[in-house]
Amino acid sequence: MTHSATTGEKSKQDSIVKPHRLSHGTLICADMQRTRRFYEEFLGLEVVRHAPSAMMFRLSTGIHVVCVECGPSKLWGMHVLHHWGIDVGTEKEVDDAYQSALEHKDEYGIRAIMKPVTQHGAYSFYLQDLDQNWWEIQCSPLDHEAYFARGDVVSS
Repeated sequence: MTHSATTGEKSKQDSIVKPHRLSHGTLICADMQRTRRFYEEFLGLEVVRHAPSAMMFRLSTGIHVVCVECGPSKLWGMHVLHHWGIDVGTEKEVDDAYQSALEHKDEYGIRAIMKPVTQHGAYSFYLQDLDQNWWEIQCSPLDHEAYFARGDVVSS
């Protein structure tokens, strides 16, 4: 397999799978109605129910996340490093979202909220939702596409 030195892009011609898009990921929830309300009302995600025990959400990208209802006994604790990121436009929006999370914690079943900090080049905070999934609300000067545009900065 080869890596392009200028773009950091893995050569599709040399890979076993010949992908054309990263289409989706999956997470679980205990109660689809409560989770959908959190996704739509608090996080501002677009949600569609596409199956009896599943829904999908998205936000301004070609990737969709499938959320499968499994009931409360099937949930497991996630580490904060396993999180979903949501970008906002300014540090004030991060602070406003943090204050809203504190204010609406009980209403939306938010389990944990970390204080905003500057780390890895972004100003952000993390919260753990009712299904034990972690979310990072961040304002970052770099779009994630910029990392790919500049390529590898650390050798493997």
